[in-house]
Amino acid sequence: MSSAPDSGWCGHPKGLSTLFFTEMWERMSYYGMRAMLVLFMTASLQEEGLAFTVASAAAIYGLYTGAVYFLGLPGGWLADRLFGGQKAVWYGGIIIMIGHIILAIPHDYSFFIGLIFVATGTGLLKPNISAMVGQLYSDTDERRDGGYALYYMGINMGSLIGYYVCGYFMENVGWHWAFGAAAVGMAIGLVQYKLTLNNLPEHSALPANPLGPKGTSRAWIGIAAFVIAAAAVTTAAMTGAIVINPTVVAGYTAIVFTIIFFVYFGVIYFTGKLTDAEKQRMWALFLVCIASACFWSGFEQAGSSLNLFARDYTDRFIGTFEIPTTWFQSLNSLFIIALSPFFAALWINLSKSLVSPSYSVKCAIGLIIMASGFLVMFMAAHYAAEGLKVAPYWLVTTYFLHTVGELCLSPVALSAVSKLSPRRYTGQMMGVFVLTYSIGNIIAGLLAGNFDPNNVSEIPNLYLQIALFSIGVGAVLVLMTFKAKVWEKQGLEEKVS
Repeated sequence: MSSAPDSGWCGHPKGLSTLFFTEMWERMSYYGMRAMLVLFMTASLQEEGLAFTVASAAAIYGLYTGAVYFLGLPGGWLADRLFGGQKAVWYGGIIIMIGHIILAIPHDYSFFIGLIFVATGTGLLKPNISAMVGQLYSDTDERRDGGYALYYMGINMGSLIGYYVCGYFMENVGWHWAFGAAAVGMAIGLVQYKLTLNNLPEHSALPANPLGPKGTSRAWIGIAAFVIAAAAVTTAAMTGAIVINPTVVAGYTAIVFTIIFFVYFGVIYFTGKLTDAEKQRMWALFLVCIASACFWSGFEQAGSSLNLFARDYTDRFIGTFEIPTTWFQSLNSLFIIALSPFFAALWINLSKSLVSPSYSVKCAIGLIIMASGFLVMFMAAHYAAEGLKVAPYWLVTTYFLHTVGELCLSPVALSAVSKLSPRRYTGQMMGVFVLTYSIGNIIAGLLAGNFDPNNVSEIPNLYLQIALFSIGVGAVLVLMTFKAKVWEKQGLEEKVS
């Protein structure tokens, strides 16, 4: 496989600039809109919101963010077997843009229809644009890691633009103008993508493992069945033919996703004809998956309970300027940009000093640091329970700790999947691992449902429970470090031999 021409962009193939800016604008639209979801759903009718309860709004938020990750599994399959990466990204971007346009329409039915479009489009675009970055480089090209680092910077730049632009429109112009701004962002990304499509290598336009004629027909029938089913359920819900309780649906969905995770993991473990060393690697990987699901169930409070805390219980004035609520979520992106080089060097320097913690310990450290952010919120919530507006630095400290936890866990967990998975199941194990994101997001929504503005005295307990549970899981992982180190070492030794 030949790499794209070198005379391109920042010392990388020119196609990286195409994918960088497409992803930047897509993330601008995604994070800008996502930051407003719970705020819009819980705002009163007088404020032109939907006046949902916090429990319902948080459950819907969890279902939406969980669905985005889950739909990446069929989205990746469709690109590999039917569309090819380039068309998958193009179609996905169009569907996302249509979703944001629908959200911008002030109508009773537009909100849920728009969410379905955005989730579906993101499931098609997100996994495939990430895979196309890797396709720019040959297997021996040492620039690959640097290319992904640049690409990751584009994600964070896009999220910053989304938080600031959509947050400003939300506070100063109106909800639907803010949703419209997200649509404009995605439109800019699509125009840029189409104009620079020739920068991408030809093989990224072709499905990696195309279906035969019969398989293609079945795939299109499956797509049509999905569209019809989604339209039928949505219509039934809008007309009142069926009543959907978001909290109940979220609970059952979390159970279903968890069962799928265990079944798929178990099928590979018991029927995949694995060697003893591969099975030990799988046990080590299982610990990482548990840590990941627990981590995201806490981390994803950012868009729900922490967002509501910023709106209702935080003094957001600096002089006469009121900080838009969603801007607090941008702290995560700012801290990632500032801290990423430090953490990239940290593990390298530790390994040079012959200090190399197991994957599970690194994940445990990330989990415990994230949990410490909720101990900060536990103290802040006590002041809020007394009727006080708390200073912004409580949230700033919490987001800093959450970002440090993310940088300890997220890249390490992805590395663990690539290194510990049995060679012939690496792709499938990455798909199984993505399920931990979905599970974590839905659980996060269910937890945030306990954030009751009418019972402020219980809010400190919510944050304390999240903190203690996460610290408990982290402590168990630390206690298992010696066993995990053995599992990882034996497996890695086999891979090298």
